[in-house]
Amino acid sequence: MKVIDGSQGEGGGQIFRTSLTLAMCLGQTVRIENIRAGRRKPGLLRQHLTCLRAAQEICNAEVTGDELGSGTVTFKPRTVKPGEYKFSIGSAGSSTLVFQTVFMPLVLAGGISELVLEGGTHNGMAPSFDFIEHSFLPQMKKMGILADVELGQFGFYPAGGGAWRARIYPVDQIKPLDLMERGELLGQTAVATSSRIPEHVTQRELDWVQQKCEWPEADLKQRLVKSAGPGNIVSLRLQMENVTEMVEVVGERSVSAERVAGKAIAEVKRYLASEVAAGEHLADQLVLPMALGVGGSFTTAKPSQHLLTNIEVISQLMPVAIQLTEKNEGQWSVNISPK
Repeated sequence: MKVIDGSQGEGGGQIFRTSLTLAMCLGQTVRIENIRAGRRKPGLLRQHLTCLRAAQEICNAEVTGDELGSGTVTFKPRTVKPGEYKFSIGSAGSSTLVFQTVFMPLVLAGGISELVLEGGTHNGMAPSFDFIEHSFLPQMKKMGILADVELGQFGFYPAGGGAWRARIYPVDQIKPLDLMERGELLGQTAVATSSRIPEHVTQRELDWVQQKCEWPEADLKQRLVKSAGPGNIVSLRLQMENVTEMVEVVGERSVSAERVAGKAIAEVKRYLASEVAAGEHLADQLVLPMALGVGGSFTTAKPSQHLLTNIEVISQLMPVAIQLTEKNEGQWSVNISPK
């Protein structure tokens, strides 16, 4: 049994999810202690409990500690079974994080799997459905890892109620990922999405992007959608030759449309100035599938605490060499290779 300290590094839920994913892929029993010790409300919340129960279901694992607020979980996996599964959080917790917990185990399970996921789809502090579809999965495709996704219903915090489907195909051969250069900018799109809030909010967000970035009107998309509760998200998308970088900011009560858009604009400008390929959030999500495959390399900005913690947990559970090298000020390379 491997024991993982959930309080290490940034002390968040990613330590828990990464541990579950690797336990299933490697057939390794793990005990995760001090779960989410670095958070204001430590222990398992609904979305983490859904991740645990989803992991348990796809491999018939023996589990202890599967309850809300639990700070310690023992997870003993059996063989992962491809098939049809439905995972519902029952809150606005992120359904995309549930997807990412079971994604690689099902990729390696030897058959096609169909998932229905219910909960939040466009949350702060988690990749959105759009990010999964347009930024993450295209990089997986380069590695020979294929999945189709379809959004059925938007789900914003706090109402939730979102729903989407994923079809995950078994991999023939995982290829190394080479994402050292992002290439030229081919195009950009600003998408302002809202539900159950005044239409002028998204229009003001797009107007601010046009004013501050000087993007043509054809690149500005207003998306008015239906959902169980009100919500708003600004998504700025940069289509580079080798990667699509997406910067997303969720609107909040009492925060102006201009300020929401302004946060996204500032991050886009930092990305463009850095000349790296993988933005902060994509970098965070590439390491695990690359480690489970044959590795590769990518460039990113100064590694976040989230990324460093994820690397540390992966290194504790499997024989892989992950090397971070500062190339220039603000530009780092991440190289991953099996030991």
